[in-house]
Amino acid sequence: MEELLITQRFCGPPNSGNGGYSCGLLSKNIAGACQVRLHQPPPLERPLTITEVGGEWFLKDGDQLIGSAKPAELRLVPPAPPTIDQARSAEKHYRGHHQHSFPTCFVCGPSRAGGDGLRLFCGTVEDREMVACRWQPHADLLDDRGNVKHEFIWSALDCPSYFALNSDKTCLLGQMTAAIDKPVPGDQALIIYAWERSIDGRKHYSAAALSTSDGQVLARAEHLWIELKQ
Repeated sequence: MEELLITQRFCGPPNSGNGGYSCGLLSKNIAGACQVRLHQPPPLERPLTITEVGGEWFLKDGDQLIGSAKPAELRLVPPAPPTIDQARSAEKHYRGHHQHSFPTCFVCGPSRAGGDGLRLFCGTVEDREMVACRWQPHADLLDDRGNVKHEFIWSALDCPSYFALNSDKTCLLGQMTAAIDKPVPGDQALIIYAWERSIDGRKHYSAAALSTSDGQVLARAEHLWIELKQ
């Protein structure tokens, strides 16, 4: 059994952990593609436990199940990424600057300072059905080899996929399936891009990918977002 604490820095909504970050913490024990389901919003500043049963991993707050993770197959083939110039231009169209349900979100919150939050401001790419932005990882997100740590790759693949939905509805991440195909270097500008897949009532499906500036895809993810009831 492992113990962990999700600190306030890594919030999504003000009182719970960012979905991608929380999923990334739980998926670290599984090699290859992994599917994580969030059963409850991950609480902040509380001692949580991670346990393994039959190849699946469970995140709990006492006896309450918060999340579960299992090996998965991810067949997602991302479209070609935008160029770094297209991603830079797309940031101008980030709608979170004008309307944001959670402005202090670790990943996409415009109220977070550089070096504290990731500040991934994905906006619509011209002539492409996707959103994108640039990402230069901060030094404290890297491992001792200079690559981005696992949980921060999952974080970066999370919120952009919500903004790909182009919806004004507030949604929370329900499920995320991701694969880190190659190490993600922290010494260069990266491209995050995301696109909508489908909508089924309150269920919104999207996907995201992370690439180098020369178009090499390093990580991929599919998402299920649940629209909150009004």
